[in-house]
Amino acid sequence: MRADKAAITHKLKIARGQLDGILKMVEEDRYCVDISNQLMATQSLLRSANQQILQAHIRNCVREALETDEPNPKLEEALQLLEKMAQ
Repeated sequence: MRADKAAITHKLKIARGQLDGILKMVEEDRYCVDISNQLMATQSLLRSANQQILQAHIRNCVREALETDEPNPKLEEALQLLEKMAQ
């Protein structure tokens, strides 16, 4: 992985902490809207981490794959990921 590992790791650890907090909120029967807001914040953080990883992949692996005329599975992988994100 060529993305900024420290930044990705930091975001994922924050998301893990948020999930632990959300589980506690559910167990404590907290207000639904508060739980939903925390879920959306965690989803946003995960989307941001995923975006960083995919950008690094496209900037590096896919760019290298496009520099040849040979069919390359890296390009197909990137296209499949974009398709999944659009769903």
